[in-house]
Amino acid sequence: MNKLKMILVSAFIVATGLVCNNALAIENVKPTSITITTPDDWHYHFRDDDRLPVTTKFVAQTFKRAIAMPNLKPPVTTTEQALEYRQQILQHVPRGVEFEPLMTLYLTDNTTPSEIYKAKASGKIVACKYYPAGATTNSDAGVTNIQKLIPTLKAMADSGMLLLIHSEVADQDIDVFDREKVFINKVLKPLVKQVPKLKIVLEHVTTKDAVEFVLAANKNVAATITVHHLLYNRNAIFKGGLRPHMYCLPVLKREEHRAALLNAIKSGNKKFFLGTDSAAHVKSTKEASCGCAGVFSAMSAIELYAEAFEEAGAMQHFEAFCSFNGPDFYGLPRNSSKITLIKQDWVVPETVAVNDKDVLVPLRAGEVVKWKKVS
Repeated sequence: MNKLKMILVSAFIVATGLVCNNALAIENVKPTSITITTPDDWHYHFRDDDRLPVTTKFVAQTFKRAIAMPNLKPPVTTTEQALEYRQQILQHVPRGVEFEPLMTLYLTDNTTPSEIYKAKASGKIVACKYYPAGATTNSDAGVTNIQKLIPTLKAMADSGMLLLIHSEVADQDIDVFDREKVFINKVLKPLVKQVPKLKIVLEHVTTKDAVEFVLAANKNVAATITVHHLLYNRNAIFKGGLRPHMYCLPVLKREEHRAALLNAIKSGNKKFFLGTDSAAHVKSTKEASCGCAGVFSAMSAIELYAEAFEEAGAMQHFEAFCSFNGPDFYGLPRNSSKITLIKQDWVVPETVAVNDKDVLVPLRAGEVVKWKKVS
């Protein structure tokens, strides 16, 4: 009987070892395809000229919804302007595609609480964007002092309107690589204490400081992360010469800060979600003596996010980051449709035509992307 027990125990140990080894082998196999809930882009620049049909096509072919940035010329500061802009965007959504632009208002020193309640009542405007005056593209009409807007921000908290923040100081005396950190200390930390019920999204976070702030803040503070800040550090701007199409604001940072962003997505923390900040500037305005800031990533955004997550060993959190965390924070329903990506190399076109004379240069132009959306 004892001999039989020993045989059975030995067989069990061998079988268990085989199961464990097989499980380990399965974990180490990289996926060749992934199907996820259709994602949303929580930070997108549609523009409003000849670029609008192009930008709308690219975002609608992958995402179900996208937050429309209001920094046009002139900026979108009223409910009426936002609703009109929404109709312009919808006119360019490809036939048969279900897509919804989520509208925002551009905050100025003069934005009133009554405008906030009016915007919320429209049912189409979900957030307001805070640009520190002079901090980035078309931000000259932005806020000069956040304290001027405290009554308006309290109205936003009361109505459930989100505050989206370009979290950099505009002070030219502050080093460009430190402006996010300084903004957090000077503006954000006091603001969260003053209006704790206000839901805040730090858009396109780029530093370890921002990640740590979001993690330590209350449940009403979250952040978007761009794909270019996940994939590149500031060396990419100077690789083999000056690379204007890698110049964006906030600017790419040191490797230690990129590592902090990668750790954020690897953590699976629900406070972080997808926001491309895809910013379409035509080639002539990028390759200029004073080039515009912005990376045009819309053409291959979801594929590049998949690449970044795979390289970080974080694919188990990919769907939540792309498809769940954003709508959950905004208080919107998750999408019900699906998209599929396969592991297949393809080359990003060198340019994308806007009109007869202007082109856009997409992120990774002329280079290989390792994932491809197929449905």
